[in-house]
Amino acid sequence: MKRNLVRAGVDSIVRMSSTPTNYWVEVGVDLTLCLLLVAEGWRLHTGGPLSAVLAVALGLFAFSFVEYFFHRWMFHTRIPLFAQGHRMHHERPLGYDSLPFFLPGAVLLVLTGLVVLILPTGFALLMMGSVTLGYIAYGLSHFTIHHVRFKHPVLRRWAGAHHVHHYHPDSNFGVTTPLWDVLLGTRYVRQPRDI
Repeated sequence: MKRNLVRAGVDSIVRMSSTPTNYWVEVGVDLTLCLLLVAEGWRLHTGGPLSAVLAVALGLFAFSFVEYFFHRWMFHTRIPLFAQGHRMHHERPLGYDSLPFFLPGAVLLVLTGLVVLILPTGFALLMMGSVTLGYIAYGLSHFTIHHVRFKHPVLRRWAGAHHVHHYHPDSNFGVTTPLWDVLLGTRYVRQPRDI
C-alpha cells in the first residue's frame, strides 16, 4: 500500500513535469532565485570587484560539473524521479520533460546554505547566484538545442554533440560545455567505418 502511494506520487510529479507550464514556471522560479542571490550577494560582498568576478567564475565552473554529474550519474540511473523523467526525454526529445518546478530551486537553496557555512556570505551568494544562472543557461540551451535548427556551423556542432547523446547515451553528458566529457573520457569519438 505504502509503495503504491509513493509510486502514484512519483507518477503524478512526472506527469506534471512534462507540461509546458511546469517548464516555464521553473524558468521563472530559477530566474527569481538567481536575481535574489546575486543582489543579496552584491549587497553583502565585502571584497573588491575582482573577488566578485572570482565568485561568479567559480560558480559557473562549479555548475559545469554539477550539470555533468547529474546528467551522467543521476539521470541515467534507477532513481525513479530522475530516471523516469529523463527516459521520457530520450523518447520524446521535443517534449517539455524536465524536473518538477520546485526541485531545482529547493536544491539550490540547500546548497547555498551549505556554501554559506564555509565561505563569506556575500561571496557564497554571488557564487551560488552564478550556479543558478548556469542552471538557467543549461535549461534554455537544452530546450533550444531540441527546438531550433541552427545554420551557423559552430552552433550546429554544439547542438550536434547533444543530439549524439540521444543515440549514444553513455557519452556527451555535457550540454553547455564538453569540458567534463573531455576530462572524464565520455566525449563521443566517431569510430572509423570498416570498408
